[in-house]
Amino acid sequence: MPGLSEVTAIILAGGFGTRLRSVVSDRPKVMAHVCGRPFLAHLLEQLRLVRVSKAVICTGYMAEQIEMAFGSSYGSMQLTYSREDHPLGTGGAIAAAADLCDSDTVLAINGDSYCAADLHHFSNEHVSHDARASILLTHVNDAGRFGKVSVAADGKITCFDEKLENVGPGLINAGLYLFETKWLNLLPRRRPLSIEREIFPLWIGHGLYGHATLAPFIDIGTPESYMAAENFFHRAAA
Repeated sequence: MPGLSEVTAIILAGGFGTRLRSVVSDRPKVMAHVCGRPFLAHLLEQLRLVRVSKAVICTGYMAEQIEMAFGSSYGSMQLTYSREDHPLGTGGAIAAAADLCDSDTVLAINGDSYCAADLHHFSNEHVSHDARASILLTHVNDAGRFGKVSVAADGKITCFDEKLENVGPGLINAGLYLFETKWLNLLPRRRPLSIEREIFPLWIGHGLYGHATLAPFIDIGTPESYMAAENFFHRAAA
């Protein structure tokens, strides 16, 4: 696989942000401001720093706000949009956006979370495993809210555990994925599909790997986690 400069990124930014509506009601979740700019800008900056040259942003709810704010570029990065006319879920959105990608590998990112991991290392591990897909995993003290991921010594993912209370520490899906485009091309188009619940479990034992990291992680899916995001990025910059 070429370096990240030749990998197209897909950013999942079409969600309704229902749980966040009590504190952010006038914009899509990825446009919620953190440290004075939309959360999406932090994701684009992370991609810019590893020299990703093209990103496809999957939009849906209040899509116009995102497209008007960011336009066709972020620095030297080319931006295009894959707009959903009805909710497609994570898998459906990635499948639709894959039709706009001309790279052999894509880097897909959840638009409501950020993991300060070494993306070059993640990419190198994906290549060394000759993986169909790789999931970036990070360690948290309470995996129950997110669901726990189990990984074998060779990096192969062996199990996904549902969200449960009192799970304790463990590895979770950090919302960054590397996919070989030829496998995404086999996914059905224009119908709702969850990459986490419907695709990844089927790929266990068939080229699905996890890359574990201790890198800091934040999501803005709830009012509480959104309020913590400001301090997260201040600490990251310190």
